[in-house]
Amino acid sequence: MHQTHQIKEAREFIQSKTDLVPEIGIILGSGLGGLADELEDAVIIPYEEIPYFSKSAAVGHANQLVIGTLNGKRIVAMKGRYHYYEGYSLDEVTFPVRVIQALGTDKLIITNACGAVNKEFNPGDLMLITDHINLAGTNPLIGPNNDDLGTRFPDSSEVYNRELRNLAKNIAEENNINLQEGVYTWWSGPAYETPAEIRMIRVLGGDAVGMSTVPEALIAVHGGLKVLGISCLTNMASGILDQPLSHDEVIDVAAQSRSKFVQLIKEVIHQI
Repeated sequence: MHQTHQIKEAREFIQSKTDLVPEIGIILGSGLGGLADELEDAVIIPYEEIPYFSKSAAVGHANQLVIGTLNGKRIVAMKGRYHYYEGYSLDEVTFPVRVIQALGTDKLIITNACGAVNKEFNPGDLMLITDHINLAGTNPLIGPNNDDLGTRFPDSSEVYNRELRNLAKNIAEENNINLQEGVYTWWSGPAYETPAEIRMIRVLGGDAVGMSTVPEALIAVHGGLKVLGISCLTNMASGILDQPLSHDEVIDVAAQSRSKFVQLIKEVIHQI
C-alpha cells in the first residue's frame, strides 16, 4: 500500500514547479496524449523527475505530467501511463492517482485505447465505461491498508460516477458524437487475448478489453474521487475479424479518433 510520506514528497516536488492547484485529473491512454497539448500556460514535468514515479516504455506514452488550464478549469494530466504488464507493481502503477488527489483534485477522468468485444461496436468508436470486470487475478488494494488514504473495504457498486456518466452522455448527444456504453474488462497483457478468451469475456458481459484503467479506478474510488472512464475502441478483439492484432493499429485508430475524443473531454471539463 502507498506510503503517506512518499505521496507528500511527490506532491511537494510538483508544487515546487507550479502554483496552480488542479481541480480535475486526467489519465491519457495510448495515442490519446495529444489532449494534454491543449492545456494553456502548461507546466510539463517528466515522470522520471518526480519522486517515486515510474516510466512507461510503451509506444504512445510520453511520460509527462502536464499541469495547466483547459476551458477555464485547472487540470493535471498524465500524458501516458505505465502498466502492470511492464513489470511494475500495482502500487507503482497507481501511485500517480494518489498524488493527483493529494494535489487537490476530487474528480478523475481515465481514458484508454482498447479492443471491442461487443460485435455491435466499431473501431474508432468511443465507449463510456459503465462498469468493469477484473480478470487480472490481482487488485491494487491487496496488502496492509493505509487508513489515511481510504477504508479497508471500499464499496465498488458505482466505480464510474453516474452523474459524470450522464453528463458525458448528454454532451455526446448534443454534439452528435457516437458514444457507446459498456463494461470494460481488465486483462493483464502484454499478450493480446485469444479468441477463446474473448468469447469467455463476451459471455461474462464484457464489451471491451484492455490492459489498464481498472487499477487506477479502484485506487481513485478508495481515495474518494469521482471517476469518469472513456475508452477509444481501436480494434475488434481477437477472433472477431480474420486478422492479427497489432499495437500499431491501436495507435493509428486512436489518432484518427482524436478530434471527437478531444471535443468530448473538453466539453465535459467545461461543464463539470
